[in-house]
Amino acid sequence: MTTTDSPPASVTPARRRGSSGDTERGFSRTFRWIATGSGALILATLAAVALFLIVRAWPAMTASPAVLADTVPRYPDDTSFIAYVGPLVFGTLLAAVLALLMATPVAMGIALFISHYAPRRLAQLMGYLVDLLAAIPSVVYGLWGFTVLTPVLVPVWTWLGEYVGWFPLFAGDASTTGRVLATVSVVLAVMILPIITAVSREVFLQTPKLHEEAALALGATRWEMIRTAVLPFGQSGVISAAMLGLGRALGETMAVLMILSPGFLYSFNILQAAQQQTIAAYIALDFPEASGLAINALIATGLALFVITLAVNMAARAIVARRKEFSGAN
Repeated sequence: MTTTDSPPASVTPARRRGSSGDTERGFSRTFRWIATGSGALILATLAAVALFLIVRAWPAMTASPAVLADTVPRYPDDTSFIAYVGPLVFGTLLAAVLALLMATPVAMGIALFISHYAPRRLAQLMGYLVDLLAAIPSVVYGLWGFTVLTPVLVPVWTWLGEYVGWFPLFAGDASTTGRVLATVSVVLAVMILPIITAVSREVFLQTPKLHEEAALALGATRWEMIRTAVLPFGQSGVISAAMLGLGRALGETMAVLMILSPGFLYSFNILQAAQQQTIAAYIALDFPEASGLAINALIATGLALFVITLAVNMAARAIVARRKEFSGAN
């Protein structure tokens, strides 16, 4: 009995496989360089913005209070630049925090209803509506707030001033015009509501079904299942959504400019007019008529807003990173 040796393997297929592998590695290398370049471009853009703000704001930050008082409109006499920016920072943070406190619970409720309570067709329709609200320009929200919401809220603010005036935020006589920080906070809450809702909804939908089914199998009600399985899983995502909404509330311009009666005080009286002002609205109000050192002063206030926004995002990333082992990251 004789055996026949099998013919040697052809070299051509091996070369083709090698050539294909080299081509794939080339594409992978190209994609890696594109991704790396995109990340570096973001960092370079951020650094360029920061450098521009610092260079253009430096003359105002180093100028004497007397010079600033002569060239910058509404600059208080014998006041340092930090004391000048302080009330603007205070008003910006107060309006944004109040809007966040009002919007986050409502957004979480809407997101939970869409993801775990509503029928599928209704959930899809509400999801489209939420996304549509996020696409509305801020000037439309400002017009709505000034023409429709402000007259409706005036009786509410009057009632709060009369019966809940012992609380610091509602102290004093409520303004009859409604152009107060409380109205601005409500409008900002409506503006950031779609952002927080959309992100929270997607996070809640990523909850593992096995976790939900396990909670229900152990006898938990739907709310208990959400409290023990869904909310812990999506906590870091909700925090990220809230910080994203806070970032928009901090930088909102037109809606605040159209509604708020500006002031430059460290005041918690959100029902009184001419008490607070935000940085973005102040820049938009004074920039068309500013010149020389006044422009540098406005850019310096923009630098303060840049630093605040950067600090908020860094704090959000730190919170999410600390909670990542309890979230969907793993």
